[in-house]
Amino acid sequence: MRLAALPLVATLFAIPAHARPPRLAVVVAVDSMGSDVFQRMLPRFRGGFRTLAEQGAYFPDARYEHAETVTSAGHATLSTGTSPWRHGITSNKLYDRASGKRVTVMWDPAVPLLDAPAGKDDTTPARIEAETLADRLVTATQGRGKAVAVSGKSRAALALAGRLGEAWWFHEGTGRFVTSAWYRKETPAWVQAFNDAAPADRGLGKPWTLSAPPAEYAGLDDRPYESDGWGLGRTFPHPVSRLAEGNAYTALACTPASSELVTDFAVRALSEAKLGKDDVPDLLLVSYSGVDRAYHLYGPYSWEMQDHLLRLDALLAGLFAAAEKAAGKGNVVVALTADHGGAAIPEEWAEAGLPGVRVSPATYERGLSQALEATFGAPGLVLGLEELDLFLDRRVISARGLDAVAVRRAAAAWLNAQPDVQLAVAEDDLPTAPDTQGLFPALRKTHFPGRSGDVLVVLKPWRVLDDQASGASHGSPWLYDAQVPLLLWGPGITPGIHPETVHPTDVAPTLSTLLEVGAPASAEGHPLSQALRLRR
Repeated sequence: MRLAALPLVATLFAIPAHARPPRLAVVVAVDSMGSDVFQRMLPRFRGGFRTLAEQGAYFPDARYEHAETVTSAGHATLSTGTSPWRHGITSNKLYDRASGKRVTVMWDPAVPLLDAPAGKDDTTPARIEAETLADRLVTATQGRGKAVAVSGKSRAALALAGRLGEAWWFHEGTGRFVTSAWYRKETPAWVQAFNDAAPADRGLGKPWTLSAPPAEYAGLDDRPYESDGWGLGRTFPHPVSRLAEGNAYTALACTPASSELVTDFAVRALSEAKLGKDDVPDLLLVSYSGVDRAYHLYGPYSWEMQDHLLRLDALLAGLFAAAEKAAGKGNVVVALTADHGGAAIPEEWAEAGLPGVRVSPATYERGLSQALEATFGAPGLVLGLEELDLFLDRRVISARGLDAVAVRRAAAAWLNAQPDVQLAVAEDDLPTAPDTQGLFPALRKTHFPGRSGDVLVVLKPWRVLDDQASGASHGSPWLYDAQVPLLLWGPGITPGIHPETVHPTDVAPTLSTLLEVGAPASAEGHPLSQALRLRR
């Protein structure tokens, strides 16, 4: 019997031990980096972007399935694996139904910031109605796994950290990294020391210059439809100055110096939070908001966008090296994508011969308000148009005894008659109206009852809703806003280029599979099995 068992014993010892999950997953979101921007810049990258594209799995066609492509919705979608119709983060801002005031989507005056004055910053993840990847990891590891999110924007950090992670972001009024009372009772000593060293001040007074010879930049530097906001001017070199109280560091936040600050803080968090130091997996989630700020001022084809991404490419190489130093080589998996893309400056499109039009939300608000007053005899029925969401004042509708459905449908009819509108639909008709243009699936996935507008509005392609006279914006379901790159790199990832369409909702389930923690509870996406190389 003992001799008969020997072959079995030998076989058991020949089977490799169960492969442990990576000790650290790094999630990177580059705000406003659409697929077209990334693909045009890829031949010029030499750092972190190039490493992921050449050594990892590259999906150039990841498409958001919701219609309102903005920062808060995109980051929440990445972290939860589902769309706004489940996670509830529909837009960056909305109108509070009770007060009629415009507020940020994750702001709560009862949850203050630490070491920063009270303001209108987003402060709480409580409005995220779905489990995030960070929540799942902390829960699945019974609190042993750690998740830290770092960003230049509060709404991005909160959406990535969820309820159980930890969120830190750059505060443009103070030049410090802050969090809210949701996550901490007091600022840790290491954050205090980081801030007290005043790293943001080193960027003030130092102009933003080109990092490569001018001949390497496509297009022109000076274009009349670019913005000269925050005192930066339209052309290189850009002066970076301290501004008035409340926005003292806003000019800095629009430059690559902001990405340097986010990277430095993230690297410091790696060591101070002891991420990747044991076999229980941890998460580092980093969002680069400065790219978006440059995009809004100068557009996706600008020298500024090109230069910011070239500099970020080098910064990412440093971030990934720091992650491997913390967790050990072969113990880090990276997922990189964007929260949305971005339309070109509409005047730039028009100059090229396309029907680019800058549409003022205030013009629609005034015209619609007058039309509804003429129809229903009640002034003040329109609160405002926020991205795709038209908000009506339900307090006025109720006080006047009006038929709310009739008012919403009348508003949609007026908007549908405007020459630059592709489609407007009252929320009452969203579930059942015939979908003659293929837009209803995206509109349904962007709609969350009680938070979305009374009417959802989609402008025609090449039309950009923007209350600024220059610069660029995003927020539509068209692919220049909705299509982003997605890259995976590390143990368990098979290198290769995958041209098939995937979705950012696949990021959280894919990382959950690699980390062996199960997918977030409301996730709709699927593990990208074509890029995975799993073994036992």
